[in-house]
Amino acid sequence: MIDLYDKLIFNLSSEGDAGISLPEIDVPEVEISDVIPPEFLRKSPPVMPSISEPDVMRHFVALSTKNHHIDKGFYPLGSCTMKYNPKINEDLARLSEFTAAHPLFPENAVQGTLSLLYELKELLCEIAGMDAVTLQPAAGAHGEFTALLMIRACHKKNKRNPEKIILPDSAHGTNPASVIMAGYKVVQIKSNDRGLVDIDQLSAHCNDDLAAFMLTNPNTLGLFESEIQKIAHLVHDAGGLLYMDGANLNALLGLTRPGDMGFDVVHFNMHKTFSTPHGGGGPGAGALGVKSSLEPFLPVPVVNRKNDRRGNHLFFLDYKRPDSIGKVHSFYGNVANLIRAYCYIRNLGPKGLKEVSQTAIVNAAYLREKLKDMFELPYNGDTMHEFVLSGSRQKTRGVKTLDIAKRILDFGIHAPTVYFPLIVPEALMIEPTETESKASLDNFIEVMKIIIDEIENDPEKVKSAPHNTPVSRLDEALAARELDICYNE
Repeated sequence: MIDLYDKLIFNLSSEGDAGISLPEIDVPEVEISDVIPPEFLRKSPPVMPSISEPDVMRHFVALSTKNHHIDKGFYPLGSCTMKYNPKINEDLARLSEFTAAHPLFPENAVQGTLSLLYELKELLCEIAGMDAVTLQPAAGAHGEFTALLMIRACHKKNKRNPEKIILPDSAHGTNPASVIMAGYKVVQIKSNDRGLVDIDQLSAHCNDDLAAFMLTNPNTLGLFESEIQKIAHLVHDAGGLLYMDGANLNALLGLTRPGDMGFDVVHFNMHKTFSTPHGGGGPGAGALGVKSSLEPFLPVPVVNRKNDRRGNHLFFLDYKRPDSIGKVHSFYGNVANLIRAYCYIRNLGPKGLKEVSQTAIVNAAYLREKLKDMFELPYNGDTMHEFVLSGSRQKTRGVKTLDIAKRILDFGIHAPTVYFPLIVPEALMIEPTETESKASLDNFIEVMKIIIDEIENDPEKVKSAPHNTPVSRLDEALAARELDICYNE
């Protein structure tokens, strides 16, 4: 069957068709060359399709359904929380009072937005047990880099010049990249046989050359670092700072706080934990919370508050911060996403946020128990919001984890993270999040049962997957190196 709307929109064009109706011009016409210098004008008009409004809509709706997204199906992408985005947050973020504001408006014209950002800072401080927050970083990795610049500035202020950052072998790939960009050396330590930080290895590297220890808690195996207070004491006694990668904060909301565990700094993936749009190149938001020792080094500007003569609150952008690391983002961060996150937090409240984490943990535990006998379970501790399986058993039959991931796509489900963390061979990292129903989870379990049966009886079907997607299996390495965005029929 030929899908008419699979064609390029230019192929649907028919002379005389029109999907727009413009009013007659009611202002004096001018020569375009009087407004724009001739050297910047086109030599010929652009080629545009002539197409009716229904055909335009059908074309772009057809395109949109080719991409998998959270509104279309389950997205169990481990270590990258992908939860449903409530549409009420979209409506509120699109209020004209926000969208029509220009970044260069005077502060007295955007008091509402500044008030919201200030309150969001206060909420994040409470959620994470921190003393101050910057909302500027544009994503989690940007938050990491910003934090490391602040850590460097703090040590310099204290007349220290340590050179190394310690990372566990299960660290997110952005962690070592951020460390190198900030001018530090990476020291990697191995996990113990329970998948947690090896205290003896950490202790061996806690000396005068330690700037910080970067840790995700719960870690990328979904395991809570139960010795976190001992870890904090080791790092602090050596003069270092303790950094928490906030990618897995969805497991902690309302249950415990990074600041209470001993962390000095934590980044928030607003586009993960607080349900703002995620993926597709952004924009994200990577707010950063810090303890008071790091507060002087926050990037400028900081949203602050003062009182006028009548005692009313006035919000302003504070640039007078002599120890600041400077600007890390044009203007003041990705404000539209921050508004969405604010709406999410206020809508749920403390009780709702706690239920988010509790449900995420229950959903992950349910899937783990249902799937663990189909695969290998490399670490058998109680996991939190996510867990990691190994497809080593399936690999002995010639089917790799990548093949399983590709086959999952045929069932309208996005594949989990594969081959990460690197300490698990043939890893399948699964995070269901709290927004998935039991029916959705049971469907995923049935799909995995079907695939396991295929591996036993018809492995070629899995090895040649996907079969039902808009494109078949691609050479991903070649596609990344030789990007081709031209369409050829």
